[in-house]
Amino acid sequence: MRTEDTADTEDTEDVDSRIDEIGDTRRALGGFLRVRRERVAPEHVGLAGGGRRRVRGLRREELAQLAGISVDYYVRLEQGRATQPSPEVLDALAKALCLDAAERRHLATLAGGRGGPAPEARVSRQLRRILDGMHGLPAFATNHRLDVVAWNDLGAELVGGLADPPRRDRNQARFIFLDPASRDVFPEWEDRAAETVGQLRVSAGRYPDDAELAALITELSALSADFRRIWATGEVVMCGAGRKRLRHPEAGTLTLDYETLHVPAAPGETGLVVHVFGAEEGSREAEALAQLAPPVPEVAGPRAR
Repeated sequence: MRTEDTADTEDTEDVDSRIDEIGDTRRALGGFLRVRRERVAPEHVGLAGGGRRRVRGLRREELAQLAGISVDYYVRLEQGRATQPSPEVLDALAKALCLDAAERRHLATLAGGRGGPAPEARVSRQLRRILDGMHGLPAFATNHRLDVVAWNDLGAELVGGLADPPRRDRNQARFIFLDPASRDVFPEWEDRAAETVGQLRVSAGRYPDDAELAALITELSALSADFRRIWATGEVVMCGAGRKRLRHPEAGTLTLDYETLHVPAAPGETGLVVHVFGAEEGSREAEALAQLAPPVPEVAGPRAR
């Protein structure tokens, strides 16, 4: 029989070890459940909090009770010894953990077992023409590893000089975490860093056999304390829309609207994500983008690595 002290001791694992779960879907599922359990305050889900608690967030026993499953089964899930929980169990766990839509989808992906091969998304001629046609809108495309694979001139200039390889790394994650210049480009650096980690976590869940992705995450974990800190929170992010602040050496700080457009590698498969920025007509930001935009060339096309 497991005691409360045993459960508490098991919850004191070094957060850095969670990087080792990459490529192992069962361990990744257990790790995600564990880290999200630690983020839920007992009083927020109707349980008594306060007092001396030797664990952060919920105990395993408490989460199992909230989800209506046995403690033994939940422990086996978290330890990677139970596989493919039913949709009903996943829904109950998601509710108990207060997961949002992106987090629920990630939980379901991890619970589904092995993912397929990583997509080989190509930069098509049509995508090049589309990016080129967005002359007044900064835009660039990334793959699931956050490699920037195509851009237009204004997009390259706005996010730190993509067209000049010595100027910045073309992998967004490396740029964010390993290049101090990223803090100048992104005034809200902490938000952009969390977003980056959340996107990598989603990709790692979808493509556990992607050796290049695993190597990237391992590299960032080894070289960046900030990456390790954010990864340990279990952050999950899927690209959407909203507003971001970027800083340009000439135009200053710009608050821009953004939208993400998904280009499938094949029907039903994840492919490239196109990030498009814009500003309301007549705004200071719109004027700044117009000044930064180069003259329209007779024949133009986005660069691709």
